[in-house]
Amino acid sequence: MDMSKKKKLSLKARLARIRLFLCDVDGVLTDGSIFIGGQREFKRFNIRDGLGLVLARRAGLKVGWVSARPSLATKMRADELKVDFLVQQGDNISKTAAIEKLLAQEKLSWAETCFVGDDIIDLGPLTRAGLAVAVGDAVPEARAAAHLVTKAVGGRGAVREAIELILRAQAKWQPFLKSYSA
Repeated sequence: MDMSKKKKLSLKARLARIRLFLCDVDGVLTDGSIFIGGQREFKRFNIRDGLGLVLARRAGLKVGWVSARPSLATKMRADELKVDFLVQQGDNISKTAAIEKLLAQEKLSWAETCFVGDDIIDLGPLTRAGLAVAVGDAVPEARAAAHLVTKAVGGRGAVREAIELILRAQAKWQPFLKSYSA
């Protein structure tokens, strides 16, 4: 889809119709660093991104991660957050094909999907998603494919920023504020 077609629908309209929130992991949920030593791999995840994902689920959105790089650390964090879908395909199939399989399974469309990415490996989903989001430090090609570029960089609240925008547009943010202010 060319950029002129992608830009025609307003950002507010795109945010309002999201039912599935998907994102890459390394460089989006993390700062892209991987610490490997001994028999363990360590990744640093942002706690606010985690709460954002929990709030998205509580607000009725389905949440998933799509990564080309299998990692036990990623699985552990996904389990902890009770992420609905974790795809770690090991680059055997494209992210696009993995997401299309998920969309068919859940009876959802690309138009109802938000995808957050940071690199060229994410271009397939970014060019198809109803709401394409690039993190603030994404590569130029990912930024160009996005409807929205976050102020925050990967691993530093970019996912939370995108989720808050969606929940605000869907009038689902204020109830959380009210609930947590009590």
